[in-house]
Amino acid sequence: MADTRDKITTLSFTHMKKKGKKIVWLTAYDYYTARALDDAGVDGILVGDSLGMVVYGKKDTLSVTMEVMLPHTEAVSRAVQNACVIGDMPFMSYQTSDAEAIHNAGRFLSEGGAAGVKLEGGIEMAARIRRITEIGIPVMGHIGLTPQSINKFGGYKVQGKTDQAKNYLLESALALQEAGCFGMVLEAIKSDIAQKISQSLEIPTFGIGAGSLTDGQIVVTNDIVGASGDFVPKFVRRYFDLGAKLREVASQFAADVRSGNYPSESESYG
Repeated sequence: MADTRDKITTLSFTHMKKKGKKIVWLTAYDYYTARALDDAGVDGILVGDSLGMVVYGKKDTLSVTMEVMLPHTEAVSRAVQNACVIGDMPFMSYQTSDAEAIHNAGRFLSEGGAAGVKLEGGIEMAARIRRITEIGIPVMGHIGLTPQSINKFGGYKVQGKTDQAKNYLLESALALQEAGCFGMVLEAIKSDIAQKISQSLEIPTFGIGAGSLTDGQIVVTNDIVGASGDFVPKFVRRYFDLGAKLREVASQFAADVRSGNYPSESESYG
């Protein structure tokens, strides 16, 4: 049966917020996973720089480059028919100048096939985001715990604990909306300020460790399927243990090969 769902664009999310419809985002880094998520009916797929950790086994996202991100983005975009695909701009691909930021953002669309880009930073990034959106490239903002600034934060720590921090987050959210962001990730921030931000914006918020009162949720797919190591963040609900299942299947396959049970006659060409 043909898929009759409408293609979701960056403009769709504001309409969803106005209707009170919760928005669902997951990450994908390859064709097969993206195809499955799209078939499942998620609204958006982020090709996150988190791939540096969950795909390449790095300790953080800082060494991920454009040359790493673009092939993964292209593979995901090729798999998806309905969901909105956003490419995550890696560390130092947008921080140094407007010209470099615009050039690299454009590559996510022209080479990666994405509908837009995500970049990290609060009010200090508003002018740069405005320059990107002014030339027609949709931007998703990202405030709170921004992993590319992990060394500044001194680790993965919850943000928005003080009045000063809460004011900064709210001012940043309003500034990024004014700069043209179509939506915003709120990561690892106190639920009360996440709620206030969500209620103060016309554009939708996508929480990751920001409570239930944002306009939607975004998580790393590997985390919820048990394919990202033993550490499970407080905000992650694991729906499956892929790591354990993969070890079980590989162990059984190895036993079958070593015993001569695989391949059987029916699995061989006579």
